[in-house]
Parts: sequence; C-alpha cells; structure tokens
Amino acid sequence: MMKKAPFEVPVKKIYAGKFRRYHKVSFWRQLFNVRVLARNFFDMFLVAIGFLQSLRYLRKVKPDVVFTKGGYVCLPVGYAAHWLGIPLVIHDSDSHPGLTNRLLAKYATSIATGSPLDNYSYPASKARYVGIPVSTAFRPVKAREQQKCKAALGLADTKKPLVVVTGGGLGSRSLNHMVTSIAPQILQYAAILHVAGQANFQEASTNAPEHVDYVVKPFLPEGMALAFAAADVVVSRAGATAMGELAGAAKPVIMIPSPYLAGGHQLKNADVFAKAGAAIVLDEEKLVLNPLRLKQAILGLLSDEKLRTRMSKAIHTFAKPDAAIDTSAMIVDAAYSNKKGNKQGKN
Repeated sequence: MMKKAPFEVPVKKIYAGKFRRYHKVSFWRQLFNVRVLARNFFDMFLVAIGFLQSLRYLRKVKPDVVFTKGGYVCLPVGYAAHWLGIPLVIHDSDSHPGLTNRLLAKYATSIATGSPLDNYSYPASKARYVGIPVSTAFRPVKAREQQKCKAALGLADTKKPLVVVTGGGLGSRSLNHMVTSIAPQILQYAAILHVAGQANFQEASTNAPEHVDYVVKPFLPEGMALAFAAADVVVSRAGATAMGELAGAAKPVIMIPSPYLAGGHQLKNADVFAKAGAAIVLDEEKLVLNPLRLKQAILGLLSDEKLRTRMSKAIHTFAKPDAAIDTSAMIVDAAYSNKKGNKQGKN
C-alpha cells in the first residue's frame, strides 16, 4: 500500500501534446494517416500552451532546479526552464532515449540514466548511470523467506515452484491469453500467480483453469515486491520500472516486450538484459501464433537450476539500490552550482 507523503505536494496541471508514431508501422503508412496527422498537428498547439503555462508558473515559484522524467508532458516544462535559465536535470529510465529526453538533453545541466551509458548518445560530461529508483523492498531473499512469501500470497503448496506472470500496471490482454492457454501444462510442475491487470481481470479469471495452484489477481495491494520475492521464475513485460524491480529482486525472468509502443522502448530495454545473459526474451508476435513457445521457455528455466542461478546473478548486476539517492544528489548539485554561479556573477 502506498504511504501518504509526510507533507503536501502541490500539483499544477498544464497542457501537453505527444508526437504519435508507432513501432512496426511503416513511415509512409503513418505519414498518410489523416487521423494521426491531425492529432499530432493539434498537439503542437497544446505544447505551445503548456510552454506558456510553465513559464508563468516557474516565474511565480522561482525554483532552484527543474527535474523531469521523460514523458511528453515534460517537454513544455523543460523548455520553459531553459528559457528562464533554471537548471534542468533529466532522468532517462529506458535503455533508448525517448523523444522528449532527446530534445531536452542539449539544455540539461545533468542527465541520469537507468541503463549503462553505452546505451545512450548523451555527452559523457553530463550523463551519469544511476539506475532506476525502486523500493528497497525489491531485494534477494533466502529460501526460507521465499517460502514465507508464498504463504503470505495464499498459495496452497509453498514448496512448489512458483511462476509469477505480470503484464505491467495496466496488464496485457495478449499475455493473459497466452498464459491461460498453457496454464494446465505448467501446473503439473509449478504454481502460477497471474497478475492480470484491473481492466483484464474478469476475462482472465473466466479463462483461467480451476486449480488450487493457479491464483489470478487484478493487482496486488501489498505490491509486487512480495510476489517477486516468492517467485522462482517471472514472466514480465520489459518496462523500465519492472526491469529495475526484477534486478533488485534478482529473479530469473522471461521478458515479452510489447512490440507496439512508440520507439520500441521495451524491445530495446529487453535487448540490454538479453545481451548480458540476464533475461530470456521472447517475441510476442510469434507467441501469439504459438503460445507453446512460452510453455517450453518456462519449463526449461524451471528445470535448469544452474541457468536460473546464472540469470539471477546477471540481472542483479543491474540493481542500483542507491538510484534515488544518487538522482537526488544530482538535483541538489545542479541547484547549488547555479546558486553559486549567480553569487559569483553578482560579485
């Protein structure tokens, strides 16, 4: 359960727009898509309005530093910070820079990255590999604690291997279909905890086999840290935050990155882990045609303890437990350096 902040955090809304482009859709097809073109054109005006709103608000509060995380809403704020001479610190979670971060990078005072720096084209003088800030609850556990976590999740047989399946915060309908179709064959060897997502829960629970070792939930109110601690194998998307959490928990993972997100970010995230021997990566489009590929990957990993151990060690090298502290330090340093520079300029 999310803890309440110890102080009130003011929230201001601004207009923002995104530049829509779709991975695995040809340039020409997107170019002549009138609906996409119209929405992109309209959103240019939203960015301009958001920029003016940001200028007005930043002039009012006079912050020492602006921190952005890379979403399209950050673009007008980042431009306004640059226009007003306010230090800008950005954090790039994905292994491939998104459009907003690429546009803001040249104006940034410093850049924190979620993956090693060789995955980016940012200037070495600005960039620092800090990792992805995640809760310290994501950590490796011993066998006895793992068994207790299984019991806390309500699993019937805590000694049976556990496969945790998650499609991210919103869930994944295609991943849910794959898992429910192969579940009867997996359940002969392992229990399954299936986090289906709130929107897809009803359909997933209807399709799920009635079995004591199959647990399907819309989400976990106690958080994914408990589920990952209990898991022997995880099947997951390749979102940046999930990757950071899995790295902290040191869990062998089968990644099924979404091939349709703009920029193919999940595909590139997964590729970084695959090259390091930290994950098995499967192609979603092939799995949709033949879900048995997923069954083979899961059972293969469950039956190979040495491989699981190697993957656990490899993925844990990406864990950065001090990511939040290091990112905070970069923000404070940028603010302090700016104040120091202003004082010297006045003298």
